[in-house]
Amino acid sequence: MDTPTPPAHLNPQAMAHAHRRLVAKALAEFSHERLLIPIADGDDHVVYTRDSQYRFRARELALAHWAIDPASVVRVKDGVPVDLDALDLISELAQPLGIPPKLLGTYLEEISATLAGYAWKHHHQRHTTAELAHADFQTIESAMTEGHPGFVANSGRIGFGLADLEAYSPEAGQPVRLVWLAVLRAHSTFAAGDGVDEHEHYLAELGADTLAGFERMLRVLGLDPADYRYLPVHPWQWEHKHAVAFATEVARRAIVPVGTGPDRYRAQQSIRTFFNADRPERHYVKTALSIQNMGFTRGLSPAYMRVTPAINDWVASLVAQDPTLRGCGFEVLRELASIGYTGDAYHRGGGPVSAYHRMLAALWRQSPVPRIEPGQRLASMASLLHRDRDGNALAAELIRASGLAAGQWVAAYLHAYLRPIVHCLLAHDLAFMPHGENVILVLDGHVPRRVFMKDIGEEVAVMNDQPLPEPVERIRIGVTDRIKELALFTDVFDGFLRHLAAILDIDGVLPEQRFWALAAACVQRHADEHPQLIGRLDLRRAAFDHSCLNRLQLRNTLQMVDLTDQAGSLIFAGRLDNPIADVLAAV
Repeated sequence: MDTPTPPAHLNPQAMAHAHRRLVAKALAEFSHERLLIPIADGDDHVVYTRDSQYRFRARELALAHWAIDPASVVRVKDGVPVDLDALDLISELAQPLGIPPKLLGTYLEEISATLAGYAWKHHHQRHTTAELAHADFQTIESAMTEGHPGFVANSGRIGFGLADLEAYSPEAGQPVRLVWLAVLRAHSTFAAGDGVDEHEHYLAELGADTLAGFERMLRVLGLDPADYRYLPVHPWQWEHKHAVAFATEVARRAIVPVGTGPDRYRAQQSIRTFFNADRPERHYVKTALSIQNMGFTRGLSPAYMRVTPAINDWVASLVAQDPTLRGCGFEVLRELASIGYTGDAYHRGGGPVSAYHRMLAALWRQSPVPRIEPGQRLASMASLLHRDRDGNALAAELIRASGLAAGQWVAAYLHAYLRPIVHCLLAHDLAFMPHGENVILVLDGHVPRRVFMKDIGEEVAVMNDQPLPEPVERIRIGVTDRIKELALFTDVFDGFLRHLAAILDIDGVLPEQRFWALAAACVQRHADEHPQLIGRLDLRRAAFDHSCLNRLQLRNTLQMVDLTDQAGSLIFAGRLDNPIADVLAAV
């Protein structure tokens, strides 16, 4: 019998680093969401918990952003300095954070898994930001040390074991071959967007030899290939869910494993989406993955996926026909085909949609690789918030490598990212979920010149009563103008730009006042060029409602929001000052 040995990353030094980093982040983000109120004490700030006090150096920047120096955090208990422990911090704050007692263990497990992820990345980190500034798309993708910048427990991945993290996590960067299942046509659905033929789609993604091999496998079992279509699944999902929860379907040959595909894929930051490493021009594949991560079980619903290509076609057409969006080079990556299996007992049994209805589906999304020019590179926008183990910021390194002044670089970035978001909101009442992982930057000379938006089917909304094709009706929501404005104020300003502005300010690259002045100039320039849209929404308002992400997860870490009423699930904590209001008011 083999004797287990401690995993290399679970050592005292790496875990101490992880605790310090996560404690600093928790203090910062919980203070940002006004769950904690740091008390000024000389040059320090202090937070008191049930059993301890935490003393640290910090600056409060725009949007109530607490820039805490992790190295300065000291925990004192019973008058004695003690080691930082993120799990202790959460336990001490469970009541003021509003964590339901029955869910405290689940949230602590997500915190523990996040710590393990931080320790793994710290121990194994291979690249400096100086190297990443010149690296390719997937090297940057696997090098990220931070997940969602706002969520404290952002790498829960409950269900993954050590071997799974080594094999399937984006930071491990290991090649993965997807498992392919043949599923009965009569009990499955394949939805295709404009210009997509089912057979030609499989031929382009798998190749004739692989398809012929799948067909031979079916014939050996006495089955007719014409009765089946092919569904790609995550290897973990096949082993842990499909072969168990769908065992009867496999036994009766309604679901038949036919092998792995020929191409190797790389897991992306979203963990259940795969990039084709061998043939980058082929599509991303997004799979169902029944692990608990950041407030949700990461499944895919066949019913939900059925209209996804139609939604993507509609959004892509709107974007392509808009001259302002074309002028920014703004594009969406279409989710152009989806497949789901519905012949199982969970679907036959009816009842409300549950995790069991979201275990066996997939979709294909366009790759950005064929859509860039020679000399251009790609990077997830999340990379702009990355620091290497020495604390160096990739955004600062890109600015240095570009040869531009910091203000010029930021202005170019805002033109590529902020301007199209503002235009979609004002001209079309169209809102995306434009956080760092959902946006892919096109870098030219180390400068962001345009962006691709992804995750269209699940995270886009039309907020007016314009006529929509019937399959697209799903994305219509009825909200007030003040909620519409949060698509900019919360999702862009608070959700991403406040973090980037803080990094550039702290590192002495660009003062935050100058950053927000550039953001205001971008918004004003759009207004000057589109006078017919002035007054559609009040982007000049002095303050806006403070929508809080961690409060959602703390309330219910199993399901943060009701996906059928996301706006109604929001939790607010007062208001935040609009960082561009003063500049716009002076125009």
